[in-house]
Amino acid sequence: MAERIKCAIVGSGNIGTDLMMKLHDHPTLELTMVVGIDPKSEGLALAKQAGYFTTHEGIEGFNKHHEMAKIVFEATSAKAHMYNAPIYKELGKIAIDLTPAAIGPYVVPYVNIGDVLDESNVNLITCGGQATIPIVAAVSKVARVPYAEIVATIASKSAGPGTRQNIDEFTVTTATGIVRIGGAEKGKAIIILNPAEPPIMMRDTIYCQVEDMDREAILTSIKETVKRIQKYVPGYHLKNDPIFYEDRVVTTVEVEGAGMFLPKYAGNLDIMTAAAVEVADQFAHHLLGIDKKTAPGVTR
Repeated sequence: MAERIKCAIVGSGNIGTDLMMKLHDHPTLELTMVVGIDPKSEGLALAKQAGYFTTHEGIEGFNKHHEMAKIVFEATSAKAHMYNAPIYKELGKIAIDLTPAAIGPYVVPYVNIGDVLDESNVNLITCGGQATIPIVAAVSKVARVPYAEIVATIASKSAGPGTRQNIDEFTVTTATGIVRIGGAEKGKAIIILNPAEPPIMMRDTIYCQVEDMDREAILTSIKETVKRIQKYVPGYHLKNDPIFYEDRVVTTVEVEGAGMFLPKYAGNLDIMTAAAVEVADQFAHHLLGIDKKTAPGVTR
C-alpha cells in the first residue's frame, strides 16, 4: 500500500464514529487513534473492536500519544475545540474542525480547498454551510449576489446534543461563510429541526438575489457544482431545478446519508463527515507531494 498520512479522531459520538467508518481502508489516510471522554461510549467500543488505539481521557489522552497522528479530526463541540486548538498547534498537527468554533479559515471542498492547504487549522463551518455555500458560490461566479439566505431543514432525530447546543454558532458561522466563501455581499442562515415521523431527509433552500441575471449561465454553474459535490457526497442532489424570478433564483437541494453508521435521513451529519474526509484527503495529497487533479482549488 502507498504511503498514507496518520490521523486521529477526537470525539467518539455519532460524527466521530461515522468518520471512523468512512476512513476504513482509505487510500491516503490511515486512522490510528480514536479519542473520547466516556469509557462506555459505543464509538470507543466499536473503534477498539476494529483494532484502533483508543483513549477515554480526552485531549489529555491525545496529548500522551500525539505522535500517532499528523491530522486530527475535531468531532467534539465548538467550546471543546476552542480549548483544544492551541494544543494541536503547539504539537504541530493539522486540525480539521467539524464544529462551528470558527477559529481557523473556513473551507468547503471544491470551492476553496486550494486556498487553505498550508493552514494548520481549518473549519468546516456547518452542515448547512457545506450544503448551501457551494450553490451560492456557483451563482456568484456568474452574477453579482447582493444578498443570499439559506434555510436548512433537518430531522429532529438527527440533531444531537452538539447540534442543539450550537444553534447560535450555526446561524452566525453559516451566514459568515455565505459571504466569505459563497461570494454574496450579505448573508443570512436559518436552521429548522423538523420532528416529522418518519424523519425527513436534510433539505436546504437557497435564495440568491441576483443582478445581471443570466439564467442559462446560472443553471449551468449550479448543475456543474452539484456534480462536483456528488464526487464526495453521493447523496447530494437537486430536489428540483432552480426557480428563477425577475431578480432572484431559488434552489433546493436534498442530502441523503450514505447509511454507514448513521441513518440515511441524517444527511446533515453525513455531509460533514464526507467533507471532512475529502478535506483531509486533499491535505494528505499536499503533504505527500501528490497533485490531486480532481480538486480545482478555486481562489477567490
